[in-house]
Amino acid sequence: MPTITMYATGTCPYCLRAKQLLKERGVQAIEEIRVDLQPAEREVMMQRTGRRTVPQIYIGDTHVGGFDDLAALDARGGLLPLLQG
Repeated sequence: MPTITMYATGTCPYCLRAKQLLKERGVQAIEEIRVDLQPAEREVMMQRTGRRTVPQIYIGDTHVGGFDDLAALDARGGLLPLLQG
């Protein structure tokens, strides 16, 4: 399984939902980058993704986007193949 990286904050409900969905699909570990605890990482996230909101999710080198993007990918059957590499 590729590395899952998620830019998140501790109080974001969409971050929690994204983590829950990924775990339901068999993800054991998520590398969580807390932009609320490390403000410089928010700048990195914005440069890397072009977005300001969390979560921002990467599966391997693929930028999935936020929770809505993740849920849409799952709904159309694209999440599991991406997770399987």
